[in-house]
Amino acid sequence: MFLMKFSRLILTPTFISSSKLVTMPSNISTSPLIEIKNLIKTYKTPAGDFTAVNNIDVEVQRGEFVAIIGKSGSGKSTFINMITGIDRPSSGEIVIDGAPVHSFNESQMAAWRGKNLGIVFQFFQLFPTLTLLENVILPMELNNLYTKSERKERAMSLLEKVEMTQQAHKLPSAVSGGQQQRVAIARALANDPPLIVADEPTGNLDSKTAAKIFALFEDLVASGKTILMVTHDSDLARRVNRTILISDGEIVNEYLVRALSQLTQDQLVEVARRVKPQVFAPDTNIIREGEIGDKFYILLDGKANVYLTESGGSQVLVNQLKRGQYFGEMALLGNGIRTATVKSSAEEPVTAVALDNEAFNRLIADSNKLRDELTGIIEKRNIFNQLQAISSFDQKTLSAILKEMKPIEFEGGHEIIKQGDVGNTFYLLLDGKVDILLKDEHGEEILVNQLSKGAYFGEMAVMGSKRRQASVRVSKNSFAKVIELTAQEFEDLTSSSDHFKEHVKDLSSVRKKQLEGTSKRKVRK
Repeated sequence: MFLMKFSRLILTPTFISSSKLVTMPSNISTSPLIEIKNLIKTYKTPAGDFTAVNNIDVEVQRGEFVAIIGKSGSGKSTFINMITGIDRPSSGEIVIDGAPVHSFNESQMAAWRGKNLGIVFQFFQLFPTLTLLENVILPMELNNLYTKSERKERAMSLLEKVEMTQQAHKLPSAVSGGQQQRVAIARALANDPPLIVADEPTGNLDSKTAAKIFALFEDLVASGKTILMVTHDSDLARRVNRTILISDGEIVNEYLVRALSQLTQDQLVEVARRVKPQVFAPDTNIIREGEIGDKFYILLDGKANVYLTESGGSQVLVNQLKRGQYFGEMALLGNGIRTATVKSSAEEPVTAVALDNEAFNRLIADSNKLRDELTGIIEKRNIFNQLQAISSFDQKTLSAILKEMKPIEFEGGHEIIKQGDVGNTFYLLLDGKVDILLKDEHGEEILVNQLSKGAYFGEMAVMGSKRRQASVRVSKNSFAKVIELTAQEFEDLTSSSDHFKEHVKDLSSVRKKQLEGTSKRKVRK
């Protein structure tokens, strides 16, 4: 019985446009590859009806790599089996590439599957009496596709893709589990399907081999394939485009899962059960700068704008958050006071869930990974917001520059810049104080200026003079937290903001006059 079902999955009729590997055309449809609506599967048991899948709605875009996760008995296997046609829904719709799969009879399903679907199993399921090459050829042969030589050519091309040509004439038992899985992937690609379903493809492999198989899937996605991968490996699940968590037959909101990706499945399910979505009308304050913060928010739908208040009282837009991002953590992990205002965008309402202080603290107490992630994000947001407040930087440019950048902290008395050195870096002062010092002809230092939080320095050398015109030293009994930008990153920032470009130009001119004036005063003395 199993062999019959397995044969239907991999050997059903198909059509291949050429004997070469086919890449996705540039004019492919932009509609979702998979559209699932109101999907329900109920089984009749002696104890009564059991609902394994309960009213699932989901879309998968073309070229996505999606992980399906969930504990045993959660409903994920039933969900996948309905997509592959092994099982049929009690009600609801499954539309894949425009085909109403839920309405197909057995023969229609077999014909559709052969053309549109490739399946990779946990235990490989290669035919033991056939060579690896023959295993890949078999689907084409049974469906009478191509001449004998063309079938072999295509099969060898696929084996080359998975780096198994040297083993082509061996039996499955003569190669390792990881190698068998590579061949199983080649077989799944034999009919050039747009969709690959991989059911625990790394579950029977060691971690090193699993990583290689995962990298192969990443290459397939890059070439245009869409992959649904059922997995118990949380680390692999975090590396895909999207993660769909199924619990008790229902999908946990994927943007909640994305925001709290460091949590375990049990923790995610617990959070989902505790919170209820709230809807905020367009242009509505969700949190306000200066207020006491007692909630942590996760954005499920819509966009939210982040504002800082300038010294004159006007608000400056410093960031825009999208679904799957969170806010409000800074007050809960800091001194309890909101450091920014967040409001829904003027164009559309926002849907968010909120965790109170107690629930939030319980989460981070149970997950060091989440605490570390939040701490790192707070640091980056502080930097981002602070720099945005300096000038109207382009958000994408600023985000790209700050993505991997970490602040540098210096103690009092540390010399950051030395007068006379060649300078090719620019500094933004995030916190603390630094002294600007000028040496006279006798080597004595003169205090020219003192800079504090929000200032920047080092621009004169980067802008053309090359040599540092003064020394910059951390003020005594203070500290300095800075980020260091290369000359190219400085150029990117100035190019992204005309206001900042003019500000740097004007300030550089003022500083040059300051240095010249200080030098002349010292000479007269």
